[in-house]
Amino acid sequence: MKIINFFLLLSTAFVIAQTDFEKGEKLFSQKKLAEAKICFENYLKMNANNYKTIEMLGDVAGQQKNWDEAIKQYKILKIQFPREANYWYKYGGALGMKAKDSNKFKALSMLDDVETSFLNATKLDLKHIESRWALVIFYVQIPGILGGSEKKSQKYANQIMAISPSDGYLADGYIAEYFKRYTDAERFYIKANEIGKSLKTFQKLYDLYYFKLKDFDKSKKLKEQFEK
Repeated sequence: MKIINFFLLLSTAFVIAQTDFEKGEKLFSQKKLAEAKICFENYLKMNANNYKTIEMLGDVAGQQKNWDEAIKQYKILKIQFPREANYWYKYGGALGMKAKDSNKFKALSMLDDVETSFLNATKLDLKHIESRWALVIFYVQIPGILGGSEKKSQKYANQIMAISPSDGYLADGYIAEYFKRYTDAERFYIKANEIGKSLKTFQKLYDLYYFKLKDFDKSKKLKEQFEK
């Protein structure tokens, strides 16, 4: 009888833990981050090494802009799973956001780790678009004296193009837009939208027309076509 009771208690605890994780995912999708965090923490108490829960806690912290906590969670994962590209990418992203919010000297000390994390992700997964996108942005925004350059940025835009033409044209458009080559940016975004036909590709072209080119006729026409 004691053995039966033990397994009943064990199964009940498992169901509760499962419910906590699933509830946490649902709350996270609803942007109820504080409540989601509690659920994930409760689940982790019963499943101390559950990597998915650790990742979700990192994601919650990231959404809350709690970069130190996000870094802490993603660091656990990239150490435990050093061959997993996405953990390196998320770790680098959290580091990058902390650097952005830090003073100049603190930010400078973090740049190498940010770059290395993204580079590791690209090497581990030859089709990891997000880490390549991160490097496209990183290299155009970092001053040349610190290693930034359009040439480096374009290298990863080209790699994105080989994986996904739609995303590749978006990356080309981003670089052109950053350097205020708006005619080129328009051309790239049009190609991206013709291929992707998604909200993302529409939004990039629409924003260029509306905010940068101030061409309200084009932005209106594009919006009407998208909403058909």
